[in-house]
Amino acid sequence: MNKYMIHGGRPLSGTVTISGAKNAAVAILPAAILVEGTCRIENLPNISDVNLLLEILAYMGADVRRLSPSVVEINCAHVRNHVAPADLVRRIRASSYLIGAQLGRFGHAKVAMPGGCYFGVRPIDQHIKGFEAMGAEVEQIAGFVEADAPEGLHGGHVYLDIVSVGATMNIMIAAVLADGLTVIENCAREPHIVDLANFLNAMGAQISGAGTNVIKVRGVKHLYGGTHTIIPDQIEAGTYMTAVAATGGSILVENIIPKHMDCITAKLREMGVQITEYDEAIRVERGEKPLRKTNVKTMPYPGFPTDMQPQIVTCLALASGTSIITESIYDNRYRYVAELCRMGAAIQVDGKVAVTEGVPYLQGCEVKAYDLRAGAAMVIAGLAAHGETTVEDVHFIERGYEDIVGKLQALGADIKRVSAAPDTTVNDAAG
Repeated sequence: MNKYMIHGGRPLSGTVTISGAKNAAVAILPAAILVEGTCRIENLPNISDVNLLLEILAYMGADVRRLSPSVVEINCAHVRNHVAPADLVRRIRASSYLIGAQLGRFGHAKVAMPGGCYFGVRPIDQHIKGFEAMGAEVEQIAGFVEADAPEGLHGGHVYLDIVSVGATMNIMIAAVLADGLTVIENCAREPHIVDLANFLNAMGAQISGAGTNVIKVRGVKHLYGGTHTIIPDQIEAGTYMTAVAATGGSILVENIIPKHMDCITAKLREMGVQITEYDEAIRVERGEKPLRKTNVKTMPYPGFPTDMQPQIVTCLALASGTSIITESIYDNRYRYVAELCRMGAAIQVDGKVAVTEGVPYLQGCEVKAYDLRAGAAMVIAGLAAHGETTVEDVHFIERGYEDIVGKLQALGADIKRVSAAPDTTVNDAAG
């Protein structure tokens, strides 16, 4: 078990380069199953979720060659419809995309219910609704999702009851090789959905409308190989931007698409953070003045992203005045608040609403990363706090942040990754 040791109170300065988007990569890799030739994927983030998916693909028969930490070649010509190892699948939420990919290529899929971070109920009913609209029969049996389309998938019309990123992407993947036209309405519009469509189109798919609320997929007979470069990670960039907001200092965030950051930069500017945009970079500066309060409501893109909610709350815990945060996407995303309160934050949670009364400073202590983005928030809190902070369960953080310790060290942070001895304490089971 590893943990991060942080000595806070240092402003950040320098340049940080953003990696490829996790949320794009974890959909693009399963989608490679549909491609008969070799896919070359560039700007791939070197994170544990990506490494798990590459391991799953190799188990299924794919020829996976990692040419560098950020470039991989995948040939799925010899992939067989194997059941992916349940122990791997249950460690990652994005394994659900294997259902759409296998169903699209083989007409059958059997995948263990996906895992990943827990911050509320995240059913896949909208995914299933889409598969059924294309002629599949889907059952959830003994912890597995089984989907069958013996005659192959056909085009269908799907109206999503809620705006779901996962369902939008999974239905797109399944529809690529289906017979006829599939129309998906009430789609999510996130940048990584557009990136998935661009990847599939580069391989020969016919997808239009990605980035709008209606996506049309006209099925093709085959996908062939090609090259695709993954977009920069909006959430990673936002995390470093909020770190500067919390600690002070000035950094240049490189390898980003500033337009993707609008929803985040708008809130930081409201809080008094100076932001200067360039073609592929943003400078973020915070002077001596305290942060200002603001209200935040998470929304589907182009609204404020739920994956940035813990990070912005950490900043608002240090802002002057009272801020109100409303979480409209997930029903249990405030588990980390108790950790911030242990550090001295004054935050009250009532359902999906958190009320934050800014405090002058946070005090370092031992905290846990309850999920990926909550873990990033703990790191930000530690960087801003007085004294030493220990962040445990950092495997959650490393699911989605490439070399976060190294990147922060380069910005002047006093942070290190250390190995902790496993806990050998035996506890009596209750109940």
